[in-house]
Amino acid sequence: MKTWADITGEGNAQILEWAGAQPWARAMASCPQDAHWHAEGDVWTHTKMVCAELERLAEWPALDRATQLQLLLAGLLHDSGKPATTAPDAATGRARSLGHSLVGAQIARQVLRELGCGLARREEITALVRYHGRPPYLLEKSDPENEVIYLSSLVDNRLLYLLALADTRGRLSAEMSRPEENLHLWKLVAEEQGCFSRPFAFANDHARFLFYRDQLSSLHYVPHAPYRCNVTLMSGLPGVGKDTWLATHRPALPVVSLDSIRSELEVEATDNQGQVIQAAREQCREHLRAGRDFAFNATSITRQLRQRWIDLFADYSARVEVVYLEPPLKAILAQNKQRPKPVPEKVILTLLEKLEPPTLAEAHALVFA
Repeated sequence: MKTWADITGEGNAQILEWAGAQPWARAMASCPQDAHWHAEGDVWTHTKMVCAELERLAEWPALDRATQLQLLLAGLLHDSGKPATTAPDAATGRARSLGHSLVGAQIARQVLRELGCGLARREEITALVRYHGRPPYLLEKSDPENEVIYLSSLVDNRLLYLLALADTRGRLSAEMSRPEENLHLWKLVAEEQGCFSRPFAFANDHARFLFYRDQLSSLHYVPHAPYRCNVTLMSGLPGVGKDTWLATHRPALPVVSLDSIRSELEVEATDNQGQVIQAAREQCREHLRAGRDFAFNATSITRQLRQRWIDLFADYSARVEVVYLEPPLKAILAQNKQRPKPVPEKVILTLLEKLEPPTLAEAHALVFA
């Protein structure tokens, strides 16, 4: 089985040959596209054209090898979600792939995890897959400046622009629905906002936090940060070592733990969790009302789950730090077996499929550990 170390030591042609033999690439090769927009044929044919166009970019030779690999892997996987989402449009009968970038991001994350790609680099590539379709449609946004700023904390706008260029050039179409001028506009707007090659420079962490919650009145406003306390929200699969991390790095903090509450209430993880959640919310409110720093310890593996708790913390003017842990899967399964009440392995693998690592758009601070 190929590893990330193998990938980093190979040339582009070897990587493309490896990719073509993978199940996700074979599925793309069997997925037709609307001939009006993709006269070149199936999704894999388009993908190979995109990868060729990446190497033809004027910017390509100046990129370091790590960045080239990042773009190449994003190019290989950017349309991997199309086989699962392609269907005839109800009105026109033409093939469409609604939501393919979301599905593709999950596939990319799984593929890169199995290769052993490091967490930070993996999420950078996954983000490129997730947002690769955004730059061509900047003019459709009511506030283009906000669009590039919004994405700048989620993905590298410079690499997103380069991937979009290759994606646009790597096709044959009767009508160009995504002219390159639109992509150049993306670059121009991002450069004007100072977020083409780095995240937008918000006035402070609280300004960024409010921006992503649609609560920042102006990008020029410098909000006072009246934090009443600090909350450390742990995120990660069962068995990743959240308790150990807290004991090592935040030993003085009181901890609101869903596992501990389940044990106290004698509620199994498979039972209705309403009573557990209610008790946890009340414990959190006690700390928040007292202005006391504390940690919240649960799996919190999706943005939606985290958001419910972050909303509560924000209501009490808390500063929120999210700490995400993800050791290799073998280590997670081994550590889980050592827990007093191990979680069934099938449950962990199911949770792994739903996993959404946190981003800087969710909190005042983010720690990958």
